[in-house]
Amino acid sequence: MPRLLGWHNCTRVESSLGPLLPLYERERAAGRAMALAVLTHTAGSTYRKAGALMLIAANGDYAGLLSGGCLEGDLREHALTVIATGTCCPVRYDLRGPDDQLWGLGMGCEGAMQILLLRAGPENDWQPVAELARSLATHSPTAIGVVVESRNPDVPLGSLVLPDRAQGVPQLATAAVIATLARVAATGRSECVLGQSPSWKLFVLPLALPPRILLLGAGPDAAPVVEFAGMLSWKVTLVDHRSAYALPARFPAAERVLLARPEELGSTLNLSEFRAAVIMSHHLTSDLGYLRVLAASEVPFVGLLGPAVRREKLLSELGPLAQQLQPRLHAPVGLPLGGRTPQSIALAIIAELHAFVHAA
Repeated sequence: MPRLLGWHNCTRVESSLGPLLPLYERERAAGRAMALAVLTHTAGSTYRKAGALMLIAANGDYAGLLSGGCLEGDLREHALTVIATGTCCPVRYDLRGPDDQLWGLGMGCEGAMQILLLRAGPENDWQPVAELARSLATHSPTAIGVVVESRNPDVPLGSLVLPDRAQGVPQLATAAVIATLARVAATGRSECVLGQSPSWKLFVLPLALPPRILLLGAGPDAAPVVEFAGMLSWKVTLVDHRSAYALPARFPAAERVLLARPEELGSTLNLSEFRAAVIMSHHLTSDLGYLRVLAASEVPFVGLLGPAVRREKLLSELGPLAQQLQPRLHAPVGLPLGGRTPQSIALAIIAELHAFVHAA
């Protein structure tokens, strides 16, 4: 019977797939296998933490970073062998001492990284990347399990467990393992399952789903906010009551652009989906309408553009609803970074949202 062990040194993992998707979709459409690099453990100071992913194509192209570009070249050579042979490969980099010079990398990160390289191709339906991509497309939580250590010949290194099945390894298809995947998907925190006689270790990591952000107001200054959010692979929905502004073509990086009045917000959208909302319509009556709806919602972060005197005017007009809103209200929204251009203001807004999203 496998036993469970919390994966120490890990809070929320960094298994974000968005930056990897274009390369994955290109290689899969061409029917070509690729290598998935999974960062399974770190010690000391490292650029990324456990759960981070990198994808390497057979021509050497790669997406995602596990270091600041220092070890990716060496890792790519290992990956090409994995693609050619189909045999997974553990790789370890220990940069905590003078041995770093042996690599010729000179990183100076003073940390160690354990990485497992897996082949994903037609023979295994491009798993586990396909499962992560499916979950990202539906914005639904998921987790996968990867055997990262094994002395058991019946549980090979690199064996996979997906939410509904273990791929070809009966010892992994247990109720305890499947329950662990469900729990990790729900909590967003990785865990480890240990098997005995002989021993093996299953690293269970969740997909880090990008936050959904609601922008209320689709004026010209919303464009750089959407662009910055898009670079982070965030999912942005814009709402505006003005037909001249609520045009999808103006915001190619947005997930949705909707034409709706403020009072229709609650019936048009499921507000529980959103991690944050930012009001930037520059229209006092509209802002008040948005605040009324958001005060009655559970959106945990509500940002309001504009000076403090405008905020106080809106709060006074909200009446008793202001008490429901104030603990979540960030106004004026944006960190005090300086600068007055739309791009500077957008950067300040995204910076505050980023700090909030990653505070947990």
